[in-house]
Amino acid sequence: MRFKNFIFRHSKSILIILILILFVLAYFYYNLIFHESFAKEDFANQAVRMTEQNETPIFKVHKILLYSSANAVDKSENESLKDLSICQYTDIAIYIDNTSTIYDITPENTVKKLYIDNIKITPNSNKGHQYVNYKNALDFAKYKDIPENESDKIEYTIINTNEENEKHDYSSPTFYTDCSNPITLEYMNKDIITNFAVSNKSEKSISFNGKILKEAGINLQDINYSLSFNVNIINHKNEHFICNVKLEVELNKDNGNAMDKGYLYENTSVSGSEYNFFKFVR
Repeated sequence: MRFKNFIFRHSKSILIILILILFVLAYFYYNLIFHESFAKEDFANQAVRMTEQNETPIFKVHKILLYSSANAVDKSENESLKDLSICQYTDIAIYIDNTSTIYDITPENTVKKLYIDNIKITPNSNKGHQYVNYKNALDFAKYKDIPENESDKIEYTIINTNEENEKHDYSSPTFYTDCSNPITLEYMNKDIITNFAVSNKSEKSISFNGKILKEAGINLQDINYSLSFNVNIINHKNEHFICNVKLEVELNKDNGNAMDKGYLYENTSVSGSEYNFFKFVR
């Protein structure tokens, strides 16, 4: 009798274990077969919604200005040109078109939040120290020793009214809600050469512009670079738009003749859909 009770009790345990195993197998089967199928269908539906939403872009880049030059910082006593640190910089202005599909100013085509992230710099060589940060539009095409950004993104203050415009300090990242001013940035490559000295000040002068690169014997091709980053816009309907900007800066264009004059200026009108802002659809 005791033996029969022992078998009976353990038979119930075995039955419970078998049920649990079947449940686990059914769970994995669902994840491997049905869940993957549902996920693919959901992804396909989301892709269709995104395509429909982005057929007529609300925001797009329509022009990019690049101004490239160079400068030297004299660290010697009495500015004797005996200890120069040479840098190269490119000022970037990105103009946003928000009225190509919506002609009036509405919550849909005005900016509530703007930030830049995913900044990637690919230099041609390891000469210098490269970074990107905001630059005041009033200093565009002028040398300005901008600091390196402490964050992994650049966040802009949005100006919504004339009163805010009058009170705001434009030394920090600033953008108008109606997209009437450009996004301004500066690429900086510091300390390409350090401790550069002019042998005799009376015999040789130095240029504090793009000419200094040649005067210091810097190969322009070595300091060419690729730059990419994402511009993120959130409108007043809390919709998120993103545009990936890619720039190839070749300082030795026209055999370096432009930089021999002191600077390289490029005005690029953007056409097509490459620089349309992509709207996220949840």
